[in-house]
Amino acid sequence: MIHDRPRPALPHGDHADGSHVHLPPASGGPADRPVRIGIGGPVGSGKTTLVAALCALLRDELSLAVITNDIFTTEDAEALRRADVLPHERIVAVETGCCPHTAIRDDIAANLDAAEVLETRLTTAHGPVDVTLVESGGDNLTAIFSRGLVDAQIFVLDTAGGDDVPRKGGPGVATADLLVINKVDLAPHVGADVDLMLSDARARRGGAPVLPTSLRDPTGAAAVADWVRGVLATWRDRSVLA
Repeated sequence: MIHDRPRPALPHGDHADGSHVHLPPASGGPADRPVRIGIGGPVGSGKTTLVAALCALLRDELSLAVITNDIFTTEDAEALRRADVLPHERIVAVETGCCPHTAIRDDIAANLDAAEVLETRLTTAHGPVDVTLVESGGDNLTAIFSRGLVDAQIFVLDTAGGDDVPRKGGPGVATADLLVINKVDLAPHVGADVDLMLSDARARRGGAPVLPTSLRDPTGAAAVADWVRGVLATWRDRSVLA
C-alpha cells in the first residue's frame, strides 16, 4: 500500500458513464485538505462493502481515511479492519447515539471532529491524505449529507429493496452526486428489473451519474473508483485555482 509519498497527478476526463464531475461550492477550510466523500443509503444496501471495495482498488495509489457512523456500535469500522482493506489506524468509528441522518446532516460536529483529528494524525505520520470516505449508518431515502461535512456524496440502493425505489425518488436518489444501484447480480432472484431501475433513476436525476454494481469482488466497484478519481482531480484543480 502506498501511504508515504507525494500526491500523484491524476488524469482528467469524464466518468465511465459519460458524465463529468461537478463539485458544489467549497464548504470552507484549507484548500489543501483531503476531499471528503460521503456514502449513504438504506440499511443493507452495501455501503460498507462499497467502502471496502473502494479501499482495495485505490489504496495503492491514494492515501485514504475512513470514518464510519452507526448508532451504538463500531461494527462497520471493525468489519473493515478485519478485512484489512486499510491499516487499522486509517479507520475510525463515530457512534452517533441517534438516527444516522442526524449526525451527517443536522449536527455534524462529531463527524467533523473525527475527520479533522484523523486527517491531521495521518498527515503528520504519513504525509497528506487524498480522500476521506465518510460512511453513514443505514437510513432511508432522505439520508443526505450536509455540504459542510462532505464535498461530494454517493447514495447506494440495492435491487433487493425493490425496483420501484428509484421511481419513488427522495433527496438521496435525486440529489446525490453519484447514485449506485448495487447487487445487480441478485436481480433475477428477487424479481427486480435493473434496466427499469436505471431508467427511472436517470429520469429522477436529470443527467447526474447512475452506476450499476455487483460487489462480489472489488472489481465490481471499478467504475465508482473512477468516479472518485475524477472527484479528486476536480478538487485539486479547485485547490490550485483558490
